[in-house]
Amino acid sequence: MQHKMEAFRLLYEQHHRMVYHIAYQYLQNHEDAEEITQDVFVQVHQSMGKFEGKSSIKTWIYRISINKSLDFIKYKNSKKRWFIFGLNRVIVNDKQLLIDQDNDDDAIEQLDKSALLYTQINALPENQKTAFILSKQDNLSHNEISEIMNLSVSAIESLVFRAKKTLQQKLAEKFDEYYKTD
Repeated sequence: MQHKMEAFRLLYEQHHRMVYHIAYQYLQNHEDAEEITQDVFVQVHQSMGKFEGKSSIKTWIYRISINKSLDFIKYKNSKKRWFIFGLNRVIVNDKQLLIDQDNDDDAIEQLDKSALLYTQINALPENQKTAFILSKQDNLSHNEISEIMNLSVSAIESLVFRAKKTLQQKLAEKFDEYYKTD
């Protein structure tokens, strides 16, 4: 029993930052990402005996993290609770920034653009969003993403391409709207 607890503790120490990062990429909320991290490791602990070794432990934990994050988003959306970026408290790259009325307009505009980008990423279909985040934000190779998502490398390439194309179109539309209102 002691050996299993030590193994789990080591597993947690090696992977908890990765799990938090994945959850945060999906949720852009510190507290929710911490909750997902806890949920992931509860499931890992409960399912350790079922792990078949068909993939690496890291890949297995990645999959659980993504699924828990997506389930959390679905739950939140079903409760009609939306994640809103406000001008008073914005989280960018895991740092909370407090914005007041006296701050530089350029800084506020940059934060608005970051919020817009995350909003558009979150609006992508699940597979495109996952492939895009793993590729562009986590810097994983298409082979690694293929293993995590259990899809072919060509399917991953297609998902990332479509996600980038959709984001380019949506962001161009939003920026056109933004600059027309000035």
